[in-house]
Parts: sequence; C-alpha cells; structure tokens
Amino acid sequence: MPEVLPATEIFGVSVEIIGVWLAAFLTLAIFSFLYQDNPVYKLAEHIFVGISAGYGVVITWHEAVIPLLINPLFRPEQAGLEAPNYVVLVPGVLGLLMFSRFVPRYDWLSRWPIAFVMGLYSGLTIPSSVQGFLLPQLHATLLPIWPGVEINAWTAVSNFLLVTGVVCTLAYFYFSREHRGALGAVSTVGIFFLMVAFGAGFGNTVMARVSLLIGRVQFLYHDWWFPHVLEPLMQLLGG
Repeated sequence: MPEVLPATEIFGVSVEIIGVWLAAFLTLAIFSFLYQDNPVYKLAEHIFVGISAGYGVVITWHEAVIPLLINPLFRPEQAGLEAPNYVVLVPGVLGLLMFSRFVPRYDWLSRWPIAFVMGLYSGLTIPSSVQGFLLPQLHATLLPIWPGVEINAWTAVSNFLLVTGVVCTLAYFYFSREHRGALGAVSTVGIFFLMVAFGAGFGNTVMARVSLLIGRVQFLYHDWWFPHVLEPLMQLLGG
C-alpha cells in the first residue's frame, strides 16, 4: 500500500500560510475581549477548550488506557507479559464507575473511585510533602541571626528577617486566642509579610503573562503582518 503523504496545499494555498492566518485570527479574536465580550471571542474560546479536551482524551487513551488496561488484558505479549493480567480490571472498573455521573440514578457509584483516588493521593502526597517541603522549610529557619565568624552582618539581617517573617506569619494563623496585645502586634507584622509574599507571587505571575503577550505580539508582526499582509500590499501598490 503506497504511503500517503500529508497535503502541502489546500485549494492552491500552502498549509503553512493557512496555519499562520488561522493562528493570527484566533489571537486577535482572544484580544478582542479587551474591548468587550463578543461572539468572535467566544468562538475562539470554545475552539481552544474543545481542542484541549479532545487532545487530552486522545493522549489519555493512547498513553494510559491502551498500555495499562487493554494490552495487559487482550494483548499481553505487547505489554511484556506471558498471560493476561486480570488485576488491571480493578482500576478499569473504578474508571468506568466515574461515568456513572452521567446517569442520575446511579451517580452515587462515582463516589467509590473518587474516594479511592483521594485516599491514595493523600497517602502518597502527605509524606512526600512533609519531607520535601515542610522539613526543609523548618531546617531553613534554623539560621544564625547574629553576625560572627561564619556570617557577615548582611547575612545575619537577612536570616533575622526570614525567621521573624515565619514566626509572625504563624502567629497570624493562630486563631485559638483573640489577636490583641502582643499577639495582635505580631500577627499584624505577619500580615505585612504575607502581603509582600503575595505581591511578589502576583508580580511573578504578571511577568510570565507579559512574556506570553510579547511572544504573541512578535508572532503577529514578524510571522503574520509583515510577511503576509504588509509585503504583499506593498508589492501590489508598487506594481
């Protein structure tokens, strides 16, 4: 059977050019929300959500369902097994029970796989989170706060601010007593450290989004507007 090559043109137009124009249209459609909500923006939004969902389903089918469920049951040789592995029926049945949400009469069956996933995830995540996040953070606060032979004055000030921020922030989340007096003053300082942390996190998020915006603006100008709109227009007017 001869190999079928992908089409390079559609109605005489290069697939790459069609892709660039489609990407530019969808980008401008999303940017149109800056003016107001409109049908063009909703169209681009629905296309993005639909393609993302479809892509996720295909990836899950080929990367999880086939190699982890279908092959061990029906094609054990492709999974490196000598005989079918019927143990995979347990997660397979639990996965099928998730679809009971679409049947109101039997939607309670979906609680079993949800409970299984939540319990398993909690059991695996809590110990690793304690070892990977909590204990290192506790260790990071056991720092010298007085300048000496090992650290200079600036490092001592930085360590003091770190330890102070941790203690004051923890005091803010201590709700067993009313925040008055010394506890109220310490918790107020904790609020200040929280605002600094939230501000830094928000600024980092904004910078990431700005970098994405720069990338899309560069695409619109260098890949779409200049080669596919401005240059042909100049050639047309010059001709």
